[in-house]
Amino acid sequence: MSHRAHLFSLRVGHALRESCLQESYNRRRLLKDVLAGITVGIIATPLAMALAIASGVAPQYGLYTAIIAGFVIALTGGSRLSISGPTAAFVVILYPVAQQYGLGGLLLATSMSGLILMAMALARLGRLIEYIPEPVTLGFTGGIAVVIATLQLKDFLGLELAALPEHYLGKVTALAAAVPHLHWPSLAVALLTLAVMLLWPRLKTGVPAHLPAVILASIITLLLNRQGMDIATISSQFSYLLPDGSVGQGIPPVLPEWVLPWLQPGPGGVALTLNWALLRDLLPAAFAIAMLGAIESLLCAVVLDGMTGKRHSANSELMGQGIGNVITPFFGGITATAAIARSAANVKAGAESPVAAMVHALVVLTGLVLLAPWLAYLPMPAMAALLMVVAWNMSEAHKAVRLLKTAPVGDALVFLTCFSLTILFDMVLAITAGILVAAVLFVREIAEMTRVSDISGHRQLLGAPLPEGWSVFKINGPLFFAAADRVFGELAGLCRQQRGIILYMDAVSILDAGGLVALNRFVEQCRQRGMEVVVADLQYQPLKTLARAGVQPVPGELSFYPTLQEAVDKVVKAPLTVVG
Repeated sequence: MSHRAHLFSLRVGHALRESCLQESYNRRRLLKDVLAGITVGIIATPLAMALAIASGVAPQYGLYTAIIAGFVIALTGGSRLSISGPTAAFVVILYPVAQQYGLGGLLLATSMSGLILMAMALARLGRLIEYIPEPVTLGFTGGIAVVIATLQLKDFLGLELAALPEHYLGKVTALAAAVPHLHWPSLAVALLTLAVMLLWPRLKTGVPAHLPAVILASIITLLLNRQGMDIATISSQFSYLLPDGSVGQGIPPVLPEWVLPWLQPGPGGVALTLNWALLRDLLPAAFAIAMLGAIESLLCAVVLDGMTGKRHSANSELMGQGIGNVITPFFGGITATAAIARSAANVKAGAESPVAAMVHALVVLTGLVLLAPWLAYLPMPAMAALLMVVAWNMSEAHKAVRLLKTAPVGDALVFLTCFSLTILFDMVLAITAGILVAAVLFVREIAEMTRVSDISGHRQLLGAPLPEGWSVFKINGPLFFAAADRVFGELAGLCRQQRGIILYMDAVSILDAGGLVALNRFVEQCRQRGMEVVVADLQYQPLKTLARAGVQPVPGELSFYPTLQEAVDKVVKAPLTVVG
């Protein structure tokens, strides 16, 4: 694939075709994929459950997501080593949707977001990631991390809260009011889980820290609950309906079934009515899900490219993510995208192709069917601690601190704008505002780079001395709407007593509509004063703009020359024609 072809190519299953069909795929590579898939599948199982809970739905729906989306996206996507499933970044979007519209509304919004992702792929918007500044990315991921950590405080502290308010400040107020009634055994389990996750990596065993952490927490919780400590577990918090009408606790040990998303339980457990009004209400959430899914999946693909030296197909990856998010909700799965941490673990485990991600999905499926009774013992405080670590890792706090210390003030302002708006309002507003602020600051910086200087005394550049009353001004930088008025205003002040001026424009790369208007206005001002304007050494784009606008030379008022030397020779040899 050529240097930039990965930004424009689009074919379903690009990664699988490239790594398994176009390259030699043998038993050795298959074995490496199987081992990597088993490793990541074990890592993904508790994470998928925790992220589903954080998103406001039962834990099995996270497992369904890892199974269906993990397999389908690997089959159809454009990044060969990405692992897709539920991710922490979506929690801030999915949780409010689940609270307002129930599981059915969340699944319907997910399918709608999949269609948007597919449309983005068809429109070749895989270059999207190029236009999002790093301060914006760091700002909204950091804000998301803060919101996720805040949402976990309820289970981390064992607080008895039926529901949290919709807005962030209300959540903080409600949590603060409930802190005096925290449940000490739950807090102890959460702190134990946190300690194991922080200390375990020092042993360098190769076993992911969250596995021993949740296993030890489950054992301690089982012992404490036998002493009447009443620590919440998945079994005590979640239930499901059995075929005979009875109620089971924990996670149903059955395969995900095909159900239309809107027929899943809505608000109050009642199925939704599919109509245009519902689709219209869910469209903003679907758009937000699609935008975040595109950003996160493409960011993950870029990270993996850096780790492996391979190239992903951006549009193919968007198409795969879209197909996966359209299909997964029909099996009860929530929103999925590429997960950077799991994908990095996949690379480190030796994966060779998307087959590893498919094996990971099958491992999660096996765990659902065989280990559901055991998974029900996982304590809620331990799951909250697990997500707090996930939130910390996704925040990339070290990068944010370095940016605030070393980056220009404008970048820090963009970061703080995205960070605060993500926490206080929502991610879409934060990204939109962040990009707009970044764009305005960038335009200002570029405009300030456009300068005008008097080079009339530069004999080496001009060759011959100019006649009395003539000056040469060099313009450096683009003449666009944000800079042109200032530049020509300065020129007007510098040449009030001149008979004529030469504008040396070899360093003007861009002349837009605003620059054209300012130039015409300046030429008219010079005409009224009896000054002639000579333009020298235009580049292609400004010349094209002037030609399209029909700007023509006017004897004695405006003339054009291909080089500065020719313009100087004209002024030296021909006397000025006084206008009027």
